[in-house]
Amino acid sequence: MSKTKTNKLSLKERNRLYWERNRKSQGYLVKRTAKRASVSISRFILLFGMCFLILQPILNKISISFMAEEDIYDPMVISIPQHFTAENYQLAATFMDYGKTLFNTFIIALTIAIIQIAMSTLVGYGFARFDFPFKNFWFACVMLVIIVPPQTISTALHLHFKYFDIFGLIKLITGDTINLRGSVLPYYLMSLGCMGLKNGLYIFMIRQFFRTIPKELEEAAYVDGCGTLKTFVKIMLPDAKPILTSCFLFSFVWQWTDGFYSSMFLGAVPLLSNKVTRIGDQLSHYMINTMKVGTGASIGYTNCIVATGTLMVIVPLIVLYLFAQKGFVESLSSSGIKM
Repeated sequence: MSKTKTNKLSLKERNRLYWERNRKSQGYLVKRTAKRASVSISRFILLFGMCFLILQPILNKISISFMAEEDIYDPMVISIPQHFTAENYQLAATFMDYGKTLFNTFIIALTIAIIQIAMSTLVGYGFARFDFPFKNFWFACVMLVIIVPPQTISTALHLHFKYFDIFGLIKLITGDTINLRGSVLPYYLMSLGCMGLKNGLYIFMIRQFFRTIPKELEEAAYVDGCGTLKTFVKIMLPDAKPILTSCFLFSFVWQWTDGFYSSMFLGAVPLLSNKVTRIGDQLSHYMINTMKVGTGASIGYTNCIVATGTLMVIVPLIVLYLFAQKGFVESLSSSGIKM
């Protein structure tokens, strides 16, 4: 029976045909239907649980951020505030100097992400397409950049940029080294040298993507008279937009929330990742000096303001994802990592 005729049948007739087919198949149809339903239900429960684990802390912070202090200690208030207030956002914005700090964080995260992706693209393309001495050794070094945590080299980085010199030339000319700590220059120099935050991961991802592109595309471009650089710019980069979009978003987000390199090199530069960690101390000083509370802010109210500040840090990232989700999803679906 055709599909069109089956759709025109009544529900009673379709049920009768279903059970007739099931009888002829000796119960196989019911077993298959039950199996599909069980798989669908299990998949739904698993996905719902995973989504809940991810969203529940954020939803909890959103709820707490609009609560007055008395609601935090009211056992009758669970998720919906009884005394709705926006004062928490005002306090958090004041403590973080939100406008200036947001601008600084955006500029630094954007420039670092651009530099990291530009350098990682060149290095990843070189690993994917060219042969050079000690290629496997250098790629093993890239793997070490991914594996070794940055805390391991923190002391070396601190000393290197506190007494910065280039082959002893700066000290020879000026008589002393340069202290680059407290400025954004260490960030830029490390990113230019592919030693920035997660740089090794970007190189690996871009290399794997370029390896999936057929070499015949480049060979055809060479036959048409394109050089290596022109082929890279005109042929390879347009095809690499998905993976570059993915790596750029990763770099921007990780740079936005980074606290390790920020505290090491940019202690004097106000950034959101640094400011949000100091909200508790600033709130205590505010309560003592302004509200005349001798012991400072309570633990619950401090956590409330910190949660509000955390939301103000991640909201720009959520907005960024909403605008870039199409390219991000496309990059994940079309850039499978192949060895």
